Amino acid sequence: MTENTRPALPQALRDLIESGPMVHLSTINADGSPQVSVVWVGLDGDELVTAHMGWYAKLRNIERDPRVVLSFDAPRQPGVFLNEHAVLRAQATVGASDEAWGLLNRLAKIYMSPEAEFPAPQGPGYIVRYAVERVGGVGPWSASSHRGGGASAG
Repeated sequence: MTENTRPALPQALRDLIESGPMVHLSTINADGSPQVSVVWVGLDGDELVTAHMGWYAKLRNIERDPRVVLSFDAPRQPGVFLNEHAVLRAQATVGASDEAWGLLNRLAKIYMSPEAEFPAPQGPGYIVRYAVERVGGVGPWSASSHRGGGASAG
């Protein structure tokens, strides 16, 4: 899929992302095995963004192989057989940034509390941008969920 044909994120998915779900970021280790991290995520247009204050395995993996999957649950609905969730396949890019702490501080207000400050020293870090290529899961963002079943982005 070219950059010009990437799907726009449906409003229901944007709303879910902006509500602050914990996101599972799956990357590929050098030996081909999966590596999964839980991250905070925000939006910048139709790209998802994460910030990191250190050069972690997930960043090394993305630099080597930009294919990633991000998955997260919607708020749990008691009695529902298969809760709404989103699975996004994306191409990720890592960039050094003096804005990483600022993004983490903005996300802390969503993930921790409106008054929270990100509890690490300010300084340079890295911002990862995720260009979503495919949206799946179960919910209004997934066409297959309207047919009574879920699909994944796998």
